[in-house]
Amino acid sequence: MTLIDVHLTPDYTSRALKEDVRAGLTADPKWLAPKWFYDARGSELFEQITRLPEYYPTRAEREILHARAAEIAQLTGAHTLVELGSGSSEKTRLLLDGLRDHGTLSTFVPLDVSETALREAAAAINADYPQLTVHGVVGDFTAHLDKLPGEAPRVVAFLGGTIGNLLPIERETFYTSVRDVLEPGEWLLLGTDLVKNPATLVAAYDDSAGVTAEFNRNVLRVLNRQLGADFDVEAFSHVAVWDAENEWIEMHLRADRAMRVLIPEIRLEVDFAEGEELSTEISAKFHRYGVEAELGKAGFTPGAWWTDSEDRFALSLWQAV
Repeated sequence: MTLIDVHLTPDYTSRALKEDVRAGLTADPKWLAPKWFYDARGSELFEQITRLPEYYPTRAEREILHARAAEIAQLTGAHTLVELGSGSSEKTRLLLDGLRDHGTLSTFVPLDVSETALREAAAAINADYPQLTVHGVVGDFTAHLDKLPGEAPRVVAFLGGTIGNLLPIERETFYTSVRDVLEPGEWLLLGTDLVKNPATLVAAYDDSAGVTAEFNRNVLRVLNRQLGADFDVEAFSHVAVWDAENEWIEMHLRADRAMRVLIPEIRLEVDFAEGEELSTEISAKFHRYGVEAELGKAGFTPGAWWTDSEDRFALSLWQAV
């Protein structure tokens, strides 16, 4: 059985894009939110990135899930798996298999801002797991966590290291929001990329084949298509740097020449100086003690901490207290 709850207005994405672009391109320094990478082409490029030799996080997290899914099921006894970011991927299925085989899982709740992506994911899971109720939620995890359905105990999965795209204050808000919607004894399953050799980190975000560079520039194509902008996409270079103080990777687009960009849909003209950089993403990397401190402050107690065989990536389980 498949159910879909829609908590976003039809114009939500368009309105949010316009608000973000105006805020980001009138700021100093300029920025764009990383969520706008993911149109159909951006999602396809990211799938290519996950298969690149330099990009280890996806393989590392999959390795942990393959080894620990049954243990996650045993520890949580979850009746409901909630995944933030609609899931029909191999990683989602590893979790579903572990929970199903344990005999407790009855409902899968994928949440995503894209109704199309959510319906596709829900249909794929429903076809392969007909015994589960798939209850999708079209919503934003920054605003609609209180709309999550499902029988307790629930485990909320936030995988892929996506938590690293949030600034520290945004992470604090997110963790508190998750804790607020969970009953004591329910669970958060969190994927975090770990601090390691800077050369390894930079290579993961600046691959030799140039796929990440194309992924980064694709955000400008999104603005051209959705907002009528006239970015000369090829006039921007991809930049990935390690910020040792903040312990995160920064991705930028650097203007190769001075230019003025028109964005008719929001009636905005934006000037770029030659060499000026537009920030498009941070990807924070973590130490165990830092993750424990942030989750503890939000009202969670540690349940388990697992890493891949090379200690590159961590999957951790946290119980609401």
